Amino acid sequence: LRLVESGGGLVQAGGSLRLSCAASGFRFDDYAIGWFRQVPGKEREGVSCISNVDGTTYYADSVKGRFTISSDSAKNMVFLQMNTLKPEDTAVYYCAAAFRLAESAVQFYASAGAAFDYWGQGTQVTVSS
Repeated sequence: LRLVESGGGLVQAGGSLRLSCAASGFRFDDYAIGWFRQVPGKEREGVSCISNVDGTTYYADSVKGRFTISSDSAKNMVFLQMNTLKPEDTAVYYCAAAFRLAESAVQFYASAGAAFDYWGQGTQVTVSS
């Protein structure tokens, strides 16, 4: 199972980026794909998640209304559209996969970062003020 993130970069505050997570080696529709971010010295934060099992989505309060997650099962890809970026969004962003995560479990496990057994290598997002 392999997850590869792309789309990170440097952007000014108020700008936008679109992260992509390309998945391979597993049945895409059996998994939820989450986006997490981490800053050195801080705990990892669950940013957003989408279940390819039932379409349930989750957003952390810190990104609601600014980030949108979507999934393309034909391409085995998940996207995170990030708008109105803030300096505090600066972090390494990782995508991760959890088997058959759906319904209310999506919020619980995505916010905790638990049940995600497969992780990508991460992509850096830097938002300048």
